[in-house]
Amino acid sequence: MARVKDDYRSLTGQEKAAIFMLSLGDEHSGRLFEMMDDEEIRELSQIMASLGSVSSTVIERLFVEFADQLSSAGSLVGTFDSTERLLKNALPKDRVSAIMEEIRGPAGRTMWDKLGNVHEAVLANYFKNEYPQTVAVVLSKIKPDHAARVLSLLPENYAMEVIMRLLRMEAVQKEVLDGVEKTLRSEFMSNLARTQRRDSHELMADIFNNLDRNTENRFITALEERNRESAERIKALMFTFDDLVRVDQSGIQILLRQAEKDKLAMALKGGSEEVKELFFKNMSERAAKMMREDMEAMGPVRLRDVDEAQAEIVVVAKQLADAGEINISQPGEEDELVF
Repeated sequence: MARVKDDYRSLTGQEKAAIFMLSLGDEHSGRLFEMMDDEEIRELSQIMASLGSVSSTVIERLFVEFADQLSSAGSLVGTFDSTERLLKNALPKDRVSAIMEEIRGPAGRTMWDKLGNVHEAVLANYFKNEYPQTVAVVLSKIKPDHAARVLSLLPENYAMEVIMRLLRMEAVQKEVLDGVEKTLRSEFMSNLARTQRRDSHELMADIFNNLDRNTENRFITALEERNRESAERIKALMFTFDDLVRVDQSGIQILLRQAEKDKLAMALKGGSEEVKELFFKNMSERAAKMMREDMEAMGPVRLRDVDEAQAEIVVVAKQLADAGEINISQPGEEDELVF
């Protein structure tokens, strides 16, 4: 007699699909089979036929996982590279290049949102060569605190010209706004995307984040002996798995929906108690219990496997942060209290 399958963790993805199809019943599984090609049907049917007995516990776990993944709207995280590859399949090369130049620039849905994410010194330097009226239009469209910082960096006489035009400004015609926006996109934003260089310390922090723990510590220690200031800057810029405590609760919940559950369990196995508790309290009681059981069932694990899992979760968190979906506070950043 075939052994009853009662270890959920040992199931392959294909076996999970086979169990799921058998659980749906003839009508629903038939609709899914209609969407598959012959090879997929043959492969899945063979696995279904060889499953043997499957315990009710395994079936329950499967449906819990499916519901969890379905509610997350998938676990895809887009990147610049994957987006560019997709566009190249549908658009001419020169158009793809223009689009990618723009989106690699500052984040934001509109041009004015993007300008709000450009450092004030960069904007002020660009505006020095523009007409005061153009600068006045732009400053009227971005947030007042950002506009104030830009204005304070302009030469005084020039800044006063801009202020006078702001004072006399009436409703700006749509054609004028469209013209300013087009100029900013074609001249300023495209040049910014091409010329903007990453700080070398940020680059090294990203590289160090992808090293295993022993190699990272070895390099940091060696760098501290040669250049302590650079070592401290890199350490401040590095983002580790335990730094996820700087993500708020809504961000952790988004991350939970995006991260692979097996990888998260492995990552939490070597995480600090603080970061474990942060994740567990943002799960349902049932999901947290299942995650703890999975972690306990792993037994001793290799440090290298933990490092790799934590690195993958960190990559997902940073991609979500870059996309503006989650917020990662800076170390020591606190809300100011007013008494």
